[in-house]
Amino acid sequence: MLTTLPPLKLPPPPSRRSRIAPALVAFALLGGAACLVVPRGWEAQSLFTIENDPVQIADREIAASLTPERARQEIEAALTANDADLARSFVELAQERGIVLDAALLSRVSEAVAKAESNTQMLESFAQGFVSGEPKDAAGLAGTVSGDLFVFGDIRDAVREGTRWANGEQVDELVLGLAAVGLALTAATYASGGTAAPARAGVSLAKAARKTGRLGSDLTAYIGRSLRDVVDWQKLKGAIVGASVTEPMVAVRAARDAVKFERAGGLTHLVRDVGRVQARAGTNAALDGLRIAQTPAEMSRLAKLAAAKGGKTRAILKVAGRGAIMLTLATVNLAAWIAGAMLTVWGLVASLKSTTERVTQRVIDRGKRRRLERQQRFAAMTARG
Repeated sequence: MLTTLPPLKLPPPPSRRSRIAPALVAFALLGGAACLVVPRGWEAQSLFTIENDPVQIADREIAASLTPERARQEIEAALTANDADLARSFVELAQERGIVLDAALLSRVSEAVAKAESNTQMLESFAQGFVSGEPKDAAGLAGTVSGDLFVFGDIRDAVREGTRWANGEQVDELVLGLAAVGLALTAATYASGGTAAPARAGVSLAKAARKTGRLGSDLTAYIGRSLRDVVDWQKLKGAIVGASVTEPMVAVRAARDAVKFERAGGLTHLVRDVGRVQARAGTNAALDGLRIAQTPAEMSRLAKLAAAKGGKTRAILKVAGRGAIMLTLATVNLAAWIAGAMLTVWGLVASLKSTTERVTQRVIDRGKRRRLERQQRFAAMTARG
């Protein structure tokens, strides 16, 4: 007598959790997103390694922004504005980047530079800087610094603003305070044998930037706060009103007493960095830096950039602006790209794991189904036989 086998059950149809199609769709979508996000995230991560190196930041910005057409347009615009210094800066930058410029354009730049550096032009600029304290080029700055070193410039500014103060008129306290610091630094420059010269030049440039509207609002606020701590304003007012241009040493000694150098560390570092930019990259580069930089730390970065790039610094600042020394708002985007890349990779791995598990389960279920079908057929044949 044949033994009756128990009824065999086939595996249930795939549940929603074991369906492959949704997992495959998720894997395909995340794979496509990874192709877009992961390279950006990798690039963003590499940028974080250069966030403290203004030279590499500037190189990256220039590589992305300066094209042959852009270089030609900037040079043409500088020549039209009679800014030979900026035109020469762009020529040097283009040559560093391997950009070929038209020979006729290079000849025009050479002629403009030669004209700007002619004896007559330099004497005019020197005299204007000496008298007005508002330099427009290297010769004008030489005149401004010479006037300040001979205390004429600082006394001129201090007496003018001090007189307005005494008469109850509107006073530019930044110019007045910087003039006082400049007088004190002049004494320090002579006493130190010239080691304080960069800071002395930096004060002259800061005053010139203030007078010509090229001092950025953030640095204006910082210098104003610093001067309130550094200068004894009541003592300065009495000294300025009582001194005259014919008694410069009286004003020098009075300013030295009114300025509290023990509190001037941050301000001194700032103006010294401004002087270093001027020494390596030129007067206009330093003035552009005073307009762009927002903090003393950014001016320090700019000094490092000028030390590496020299005369090309001004063109770099023209093209990249503050992005030449700081990652700025891009830092937030970089962090977002990195986070997005990490999440995308995590999702891709999770979807791959889910897809693999579901495919494996489908193969196992299919094998079970086939074995059960064979058993069922065998049981049916045995029952008939």
